[in-house]
Amino acid sequence: MAKKDLMTPPSVEQLVDLLRQLPGVGPKSAQRMSLHLLHKNREAAAALGHALLQAVNTTRSCKKCNGLAEQDICMVCLDNTRDTGVLCVVENPADMLAIEATGTYRGLYYVLMAKYAPLDGVEPQGLGFNRLLERVQDSLVTEIILATNFTNEGEATAFFLQQRLKPLGLRVSRIARGIPIGAEIEYIDPSTVARALLDRQKIKLTD
Repeated sequence: MAKKDLMTPPSVEQLVDLLRQLPGVGPKSAQRMSLHLLHKNREAAAALGHALLQAVNTTRSCKKCNGLAEQDICMVCLDNTRDTGVLCVVENPADMLAIEATGTYRGLYYVLMAKYAPLDGVEPQGLGFNRLLERVQDSLVTEIILATNFTNEGEATAFFLQQRLKPLGLRVSRIARGIPIGAEIEYIDPSTVARALLDRQKIKLTD
């Protein structure tokens, strides 16, 4: 158990511990952010707390794509200018936002909210494939882009999905490897993500 700093109030220690749960934030960074907000910008700290609470209370998962929304259906799914024939499957909302930031994709999305990760106890049935299947069958989709990450889990997820999608007779493509192996889409610069989307390749389905 880590030794507590007697000079740090418990409320500040709790704030630091919570900030450390954010991706890429270590103990020192969490401490610096906490002290900056509390000592130099308390108004921003209060506004941040209010915005976070409001986001927690007002956002939900879109009933069509699982993306973030304030209503039952998100703005992307409601946008009638999108190409309804193409569905991009991603692992999480951050990946969806990263692809949108490229400005090159105008189709729709489906967010898995999971990935095939046996070591973490996530088996294929935990991917919610039946919901994806319903999404495809209840729409005009003719092509599915598998945009899972190029990690071991992302590759396994893409392979599982392509095998399950094969009987549907749809075009199934995989984003090109412009994104380095082991990288996660949300941390890649928009131009690299755009190149990967534009250079996607059709998956050759085999028995």
